[in-house]
Amino acid sequence: MLRRPDPFQALCPTRRVLDRIGDTWAVLILIALDDGTLRFNELRRRIENISQKMLSQTLKSLERDGLVRREVFPTVPVTVEYSLTELGRTLSQTVHQLTLWAEAHIGEVEEAQRRYDRGLPPSASVRIPVPLTPR
Repeated sequence: MLRRPDPFQALCPTRRVLDRIGDTWAVLILIALDDGTLRFNELRRRIENISQKMLSQTLKSLERDGLVRREVFPTVPVTVEYSLTELGRTLSQTVHQLTLWAEAHIGEVEEAQRRYDRGLPPSASVRIPVPLTPR
């Protein structure tokens, strides 16, 4: 019987995927490409403060993971376009949900940060039970 991957184990391959998803640049690239195919410089202009080197490295990692497709056209100069693969689309849907959560709760997060920075206790909050999925 196959054992379910355990991301708490140091050598679990799931950790590598979670590391990629947890990378800010990778998430922003996935969000940008969710709108459609973009060239390298279009991505660079779309994502503020990303360096050319970091964009290139992150795109290569996403391509290696099967999340992004790189297509080269024999023009002068060479044209390179990036798009999401089918696998990348499934992940971008999840990332989109995280983005919606962040947009909906940014005020609460900022208020919690202000309270923390002033040394105040956390504000009383309503605890919403999260349904557990069976393992």
